[in-house]
Amino acid sequence: MGIDELDGRLLELLAEEPRVGVLEASRRLQVARGTVQARLDRLRSSGVIRGFGPDVDPAALGYPVTAFATLEIKQGQGADVRAHLATVPEVLELHTITGHGDMLCRLVARSNGDLQRVIDRVVGFDGIMRASTAIVMENPVPLRIVPLVRQASRGTGG
Repeated sequence: MGIDELDGRLLELLAEEPRVGVLEASRRLQVARGTVQARLDRLRSSGVIRGFGPDVDPAALGYPVTAFATLEIKQGQGADVRAHLATVPEVLELHTITGHGDMLCRLVARSNGDLQRVIDRVVGFDGIMRASTAIVMENPVPLRIVPLVRQASRGTGG
């Protein structure tokens, strides 16, 4: 789904102020309240907006260590491995990948020592043959979407 300039401005506003109401958004964007509501409904139903939940910092919850683990799995075990990893709370994301390995997961832990416990739990499943882990030292460009929204709302590819 493509987005236009108004969608882009609405998404930027929501990114900057997630708790802004529809009425206030309509005032700031200088469009009718019904227009903002219709745009929100369309962006949600098309999957552009996935949710309005709080953006929680794992470090503030006591999990300051982040790592990425590349997993090699046994052929035909993908569904079982996914189900296993879904039971590990410290697995924040899981992606199937090409290249070296089959899956990439983002993990968090309370300390480097605790990371070993998390890794042991992750790989302690028969469908996982090998894991390679990289510990995050710094996150100079945190997950961001607004630059992509700006580009998409202009209809440009780069």
